[in-house]
Amino acid sequence: MEFRVERGDLVEAVGRAARALPARTPVPVLGGLLLEASAGRLTVSGFDFETAARIGTDAEVTADGRVLVLGRRLLDICKVLPDGPVVCALDGTRFTVEAGGTRFGLSTLPREEYPAAPPPPRAYGTVDAAAFATAVAQVAVAAGRDDTLPVLTGVQLRLDGDEMTLSASDRYRYAVRRLEWKAEAAADGGAEALVPARRLLDVARSLGRCGTVRVGLDPAAESGPIGFEGGPMRTVLRRLDGRLPGYGTLFDLAGAAVAEVEREALTEAVRRVAVVAEANSPVRLDFSAESVLLRAGYGDDVAVQRLPAVLTGAAEVTVAFGPAYLLDALASFEVPALRMELLGTGQRALLASADGSAAHQHLLMSVKQLV
Repeated sequence: MEFRVERGDLVEAVGRAARALPARTPVPVLGGLLLEASAGRLTVSGFDFETAARIGTDAEVTADGRVLVLGRRLLDICKVLPDGPVVCALDGTRFTVEAGGTRFGLSTLPREEYPAAPPPPRAYGTVDAAAFATAVAQVAVAAGRDDTLPVLTGVQLRLDGDEMTLSASDRYRYAVRRLEWKAEAAADGGAEALVPARRLLDVARSLGRCGTVRVGLDPAAESGPIGFEGGPMRTVLRRLDGRLPGYGTLFDLAGAAVAEVEREALTEAVRRVAVVAEANSPVRLDFSAESVLLRAGYGDDVAVQRLPAVLTGAAEVTVAFGPAYLLDALASFEVPALRMELLGTGQRALLASADGSAAHQHLLMSVKQLV
């Protein structure tokens, strides 16, 4: 095995495939990346039973072959290589990487012990890559981090007609984002998949500049892998078992007061007043007809700021949120102004665009304890 490839192409291929590697594993070969060179193409693959990533790039192949090497070690080497062409070769059980007069040697892993990655599922439809990356980032912020509740660590994908709906919740917040997509295969009642949020976010970011993402899954199956492919990159993820609870009734805030406020101004104000907030203490928002007063802290250690706002449906209303949760919600929007449906302290609050669009909604629970 021997091939020649540009340093930038090698770094990108190895870096993307290395994202599929487990942080720790008792199985040494799962820390490896599989390099395959043939017919003017280098393919780098990583697999850890949860994620299978495969990235291809052009290469000048002198001798075909396959080799399994430690992925993170190879990535570290690629990062310090000088710009220009890189020559890689397999000599017995030693894999060499050479560029600009610098030469590295790597021991290889037993390729026969490397598990076979699952085949990619058939194509089901396509979605704009940039829009998909944005949508995943907007909902993934609401996914849980507690692995003892795996369902809450996922993003639910609902593919129905010409619409893709993504949702995530950690029980204290619930984010939903809708975007257009094009189905290539018919499925009665649509298709659903619960995908690990962290891995989906990483995949979506990697594919963000590919133009179009092809989504593959079996719409009739409740389990099985889901695939994402764009440009030279293909990733297959294992689905999570179960599904998120429905959000229809949660998002129905009948009788709520409605406030409209500039998003960037509110974000900066929350950051500013939260400086004096103790750990886990809330930021309080007192809405009146034409303004909102933000307040955080206790006793003499307090901060306040007043912003313009418009409140309808009530003379005044007070809510309070953990500053981290509120800032996450505000940062997930890209619109200039927000519409906030408010029921009061200890109850639900729904954030959406002030233009009336329901494409992106974020539900937060207001805390009962006020500052």
